[in-house]
Amino acid sequence: MTDTLQVPQGQRGPADHNVREQIVQAANEHFSRYGYAKTTVSDLAREIGFSKAYIYKFFDSKQAIGEAICAGCLSQVMDEVVQATRGAGTATERFRRLFLTLVEQSARLFFEDRKLYEIAAHSVSEKWESSRAYEKQIQALLTGILREGREGGEFERKTPLDEATRSIYLVMYPFINPLLLQYNLDRLPDAPREVASLVLRSLAP
Repeated sequence: MTDTLQVPQGQRGPADHNVREQIVQAANEHFSRYGYAKTTVSDLAREIGFSKAYIYKFFDSKQAIGEAICAGCLSQVMDEVVQATRGAGTATERFRRLFLTLVEQSARLFFEDRKLYEIAAHSVSEKWESSRAYEKQIQALLTGILREGREGGEFERKTPLDEATRSIYLVMYPFINPLLLQYNLDRLPDAPREVASLVLRSLAP
């Protein structure tokens, strides 16, 4: 579960071409200043000093560039989550760390780089592959924690595992979805902690 999010859709040219990274870095800086929605490929071309046609040799659209940035950003969040859960001694503590670290890292992105946060919001609202892959990774981690808790006698076993995963993910969703988190910021950090405790009580055998 530590793999970074790979989103090849919309990318062209050699996979290891350093020009692609140069474009992504310049786009990252440009989006941070002006926002994703207000930026065009022509703007990026002028910023980098390339022609628009040259950029299209590596990415087939602005969204493809946004996907690359978003995938990298979400991979950093996931790395923090994996690191936090790895040191937990019980499934109960792993779940708590999973949820609270997701909220903490998402809120950090919101407060520290609102423009990049907007890209993540675009990714969710437009169902980009980067956000779908991110959600699948979270759900896979959650399934693993639930399975571990059941095997260790910490969690109940009556509810089908896939149903339990979906239900708990839906409870977490308002605090980890970029579009919804912005409406729950005034409830941090208490609400996620209370929700985590409620979920854990519901999982008791």
